[in-house]
Amino acid sequence: MAMTPEISLKKVVHIIFQARETGRTGELHAFIDAMNEDEKAHLVAIAWIGRGAFEPEEYEQALETAFTEATTPTADYLMGMPHLSENLESGLEALDIDVTDVEEDFFDR
Repeated sequence: MAMTPEISLKKVVHIIFQARETGRTGELHAFIDAMNEDEKAHLVAIAWIGRGAFEPEEYEQALETAFTEATTPTADYLMGMPHLSENLESGLEALDIDVTDVEEDFFDR
């Protein structure tokens, strides 16, 4: 059974939306910077799973790696990742996390 990420799904969806709109990189950078270390590590782990670097059942290992190998600021690292929004979406999907309700909240604003 895959571990549930300890990060607000609203935050993950927010990042997916921001990453899609390339004109908002400064805003996205500040948003990721403001997250705590746990949230940042979970975010990286989700992206890695989405990219196929880890399997969903290796979530804890991905998380541990994200903590131990965080040499560059997370915002810089993630924003330098090609296809960040797709990786996060695929990662959530691989972990069987449904964000439909959360996404609808974004569109309702």
